[in-house]
Amino acid sequence: MDFKTPFVAAVSALGLMAGAAWAKDTVTYATQLEPPHLDPTGGAAQAIDNIVYLNIFEGLTRFTPDGAVVPLLAKSWEISEDGLTYTFHLNEGVTFHDGSTMDAEDVKFSLDRARAEDSTNAQKALFSAISDVKVVDPLTVEVTLSEPNGSLLFNLAWGDAVIVAPETVETLKTAPNGTGPYRFGEWVQGDRVELVRNPSYWGEIPALTGATIKFISDPTAAFAALMAEDIDAFDNFPAPENVVQFEADPRFQVLVGSTEGETILSTNNAQPPFNNPKVREAIAHAIDRSAIIDGAMFGYGTPIGTHFAPHNPAYVDLTAQSAYDPEKARALLAEAGLPDGFETTLHLPPPAYARRGGEIVAAQLAQVGITAQIINVEWAQWLETVFKGKNYGLSIVSHTEPMDIGIYARPGYYFQYDNPDLQGLMNRLNATTDPEQRTQMLQQAQTIIADDYVNGYLFQLAKLGVAKAGLKGIWVNAPTAAIEIGALSWDD
Repeated sequence: MDFKTPFVAAVSALGLMAGAAWAKDTVTYATQLEPPHLDPTGGAAQAIDNIVYLNIFEGLTRFTPDGAVVPLLAKSWEISEDGLTYTFHLNEGVTFHDGSTMDAEDVKFSLDRARAEDSTNAQKALFSAISDVKVVDPLTVEVTLSEPNGSLLFNLAWGDAVIVAPETVETLKTAPNGTGPYRFGEWVQGDRVELVRNPSYWGEIPALTGATIKFISDPTAAFAALMAEDIDAFDNFPAPENVVQFEADPRFQVLVGSTEGETILSTNNAQPPFNNPKVREAIAHAIDRSAIIDGAMFGYGTPIGTHFAPHNPAYVDLTAQSAYDPEKARALLAEAGLPDGFETTLHLPPPAYARRGGEIVAAQLAQVGITAQIINVEWAQWLETVFKGKNYGLSIVSHTEPMDIGIYARPGYYFQYDNPDLQGLMNRLNATTDPEQRTQMLQQAQTIIADDYVNGYLFQLAKLGVAKAGLKGIWVNAPTAAIEIGALSWDD
């Protein structure tokens, strides 16, 4: 009989453990939110992109960690002199994870599907300028616009614009099939998603052979998992009060950056009394941003007075326009015919910025006579009730999509703001390529929505990353929602 003595077995086990520690080639990355599904072309939740963007799915272009837009599936392109025709040249040898070839037909299908009348793409407006997509040959695609659009390459970098195969679109939500460096392995709902390195990847093969993306919604559990080293890193760590402990612990690195997340007190502009601009202005003056940033985020966050990222060169600081002034808030409510205030709902999704921030906001509103009934909801409920159903009064959410001020030009968007002047301005912006003119228009748009007090503008969400000291390649900033596993490696 073949057997090992306990001593030999123990030595062998120790050797295996040491070898595994020495040659670590996987990562366990945690995030707070579990996605509703895994199809970035069919859902608005940033939690989808966190898992699949640049890992499973890829687009013609992509965002880099510093926010630049660079080639990806398209290796190059030419733009016609009139700005109406983009000719994309695709990389050779790209295949989907099921082994089928990715070519110009797939690009045409994906863009046509995204812009179709019955499209369920959450960012369908990104593709509205496209009038035609033509296959020139298997590696060349010609995209024709109805008018020049200076944002097209930027728009094509979004997770909503990834390229998919026609034959697998019906199963993308549970069995995603992309062209990226990692294949979908397994989804244990309520716990984790497993990714496995794609050995047939067309680009540079990544260092790590696989990744586990764990879902840990509770801040206390997130802290405990990191301290016990059960996980290697946490994206957007949800317990800012514990960051100082990680900074003092040599086992960890703390990466503090910025995100594209404008955190707002979203307001249903079509629902009385929020359809009265004076009421919205009263709410703006009832809010003490500093108290929210300190109380909910322990000082991490930058105050904003409009829906635009402060790190963007076109940003206009309009915070003074909605400065904390409860007396002015009460006076505005009286002018609006509501001297005794009113009652409304405040829907709060799971993130700490919303749940903790919501308690503070509700208390501040109560000081001026507005009673906000807090309704804690999971993301699926928020998407159904608030985002799709528009059945809410107020909500707190961070809009993490890059350069998304264009949502204010969509009357059907969930906060239901309808301003033809802004819509015309955004149409002109989309047709403008001159950088200086675009900056002026963006600044004008920021001012319009601040003047109309469309939403309560709270703060720009900070990106708080905590990871083991030896993990390299982590995005410090978040120009879009992404955990790019292919960029990660371990120190030798």
